[in-house]
Amino acid sequence: MAERPAFRAACVQMRSGLSRAQNTKDALALIAEAAQGGAKFVATPEMTNVVDRKPSRLFDGLPDEDGLSEIASFAAAAKQHGLWLLIGSMALRVDAQRAANRSFLFAPDGAITARYDKLHMFDVDLPGGESWKESKIYNAGDDAVLVETPLAKLGLSICYDVRFPNLYRTLSQAGAEILCVPAAFTKQTGAAHWKTLLCARAIENGAFVIAPAQGGTHEDGRETYGHSLIIGPWGDILAEAPDDAPGVIFAEIDPDLTHQARRRIPNLALEQKLKVSILRP
Repeated sequence: MAERPAFRAACVQMRSGLSRAQNTKDALALIAEAAQGGAKFVATPEMTNVVDRKPSRLFDGLPDEDGLSEIASFAAAAKQHGLWLLIGSMALRVDAQRAANRSFLFAPDGAITARYDKLHMFDVDLPGGESWKESKIYNAGDDAVLVETPLAKLGLSICYDVRFPNLYRTLSQAGAEILCVPAAFTKQTGAAHWKTLLCARAIENGAFVIAPAQGGTHEDGRETYGHSLIIGPWGDILAEAPDDAPGVIFAEIDPDLTHQARRRIPNLALEQKLKVSILRP
């Protein structure tokens, strides 16, 4: 494979609140900062446009995709700055009481080149009484999505997807060189598992991982972990946000390093269908 030029990537870390207009304004300012820093690929976190765990309030005025004004704003930003822009996800209505958690990838001309709906719903009961039932509001997606861009091949995912390694193996075997994991990890699970899970996905697939996060205490009362990460295909941390504050981190991405890592440890080429022996002594 011919060598391709490296490029600068950026993670936008946010603390989205209840106002879609204000969240969009905040995201656009951070995207502009990333562009000024030389980024050719910029990713924002899960739920860029709104963070709200109260269904009645979330659905009050939430449009479907055709009515989502944020799309035009982000398309214009991608075109203005001439970059690939992944809006990690936005909430949008799909019917009267159901929403989608959907990623959008914008090309440098502002066109939407890919959409991805989160596959795995965050339905958990955590220590201390913290409970989340994402499936009560959001519809799960049906398909994995790989996007072949001039920069690199991108595998799309969202947050809780990171706990399902077969998704990333499937994307990597299909050619993904960068695994995108925009997230709004809870503070509790983030402190315990965020870096470990992301490094594991990078190492076991020989892929870059770009993981922009929500961080801090949000208007709806939830706490998210922050610490956005960019990880290399050998598991090396290329950039990390130091805390949960909004901001931008940068790293140089050389997609050909994924193929070097996969030649060293060619585990993606192996398919094992094992019979499980269940022993009951």
